[in-house]
Amino acid sequence: MSVNVKDFGMDNMPMAVLEEYGAKTKDPRLKEIMLALITHLHEFVKEVQLTEEEWFKAIMFLTAVGQKCDDKRQEFILLSDTLGVSALVDSINNMREGIGTENTVLGPFYETGAPEYPMGVSIVQKATEKGVTAVICGKVLDKNGSPVSGAVLDVWQSSSEGLYHMQDPNMPEHNLCGRFTIGADGEYIFVTEKPAAYPIPTDGPVGVMLNACGRHPWRPGHLHFIITAPGYDRLVTHIFTNEDKYLDSDAVFATKSSLVGEYKACNDEALAKELNIEGPFEKVEFDFVLMSAK
Repeated sequence: MSVNVKDFGMDNMPMAVLEEYGAKTKDPRLKEIMLALITHLHEFVKEVQLTEEEWFKAIMFLTAVGQKCDDKRQEFILLSDTLGVSALVDSINNMREGIGTENTVLGPFYETGAPEYPMGVSIVQKATEKGVTAVICGKVLDKNGSPVSGAVLDVWQSSSEGLYHMQDPNMPEHNLCGRFTIGADGEYIFVTEKPAAYPIPTDGPVGVMLNACGRHPWRPGHLHFIITAPGYDRLVTHIFTNEDKYLDSDAVFATKSSLVGEYKACNDEALAKELNIEGPFEKVEFDFVLMSAK
């Protein structure tokens, strides 16, 4: 009894794989993605002449990345970030027409459930010894310069010691995190610590990869923001710390010149009294511009 055998080998790869997925994948968008993925993946393997040992090391690396993920940490996002994929996907999906505030990466340390605060309060539940008090203020505007009333500003950051609240067992939950609702004037203001540069986690497989490739793990200091308002696109962005030495070599390729905030020493005694600030502090003024929903 004769049996038809498909003879797979170098000569018909990846065509045989493409034919199989192309004929049987019903969802058009999934088909487009799968066929492009297969094409580029096979071309990569052939271009570098991947050895069996290298292939297995790659499998074990991806396995280790998955094993490092839990409800507090997403190592796959960290991998995507350090390969520039997160920033590229963000750029493709968030064109701002040269008017709206630019997007940048979400990062692996965002958590829902941050405290709701009234304007002008501090999001510092527990200060670090070397932390510099900072006032962050500005407006949330539409592309015509009008205030966006009712916008919700969600902010989070690492401490001056370079750790987010879920990384530091001595830090209260949601320290340096907060949510603020913008009033009719579009203005926001809160007190925090001036963010400093910090290394992304290097105790996992992504850290091993960076070290093997001779790359540093540092991110320039920054504040994270998610800003939402009915009728507008969600804005995920940063305010970077000016004059940070890592602004030109961000480990996750997310810096943009338009997102650099200028921290200045402030001697406004009335503002200090209003915000219950004792001692010296710095201030940065930064306006956000939202784009109408697509």
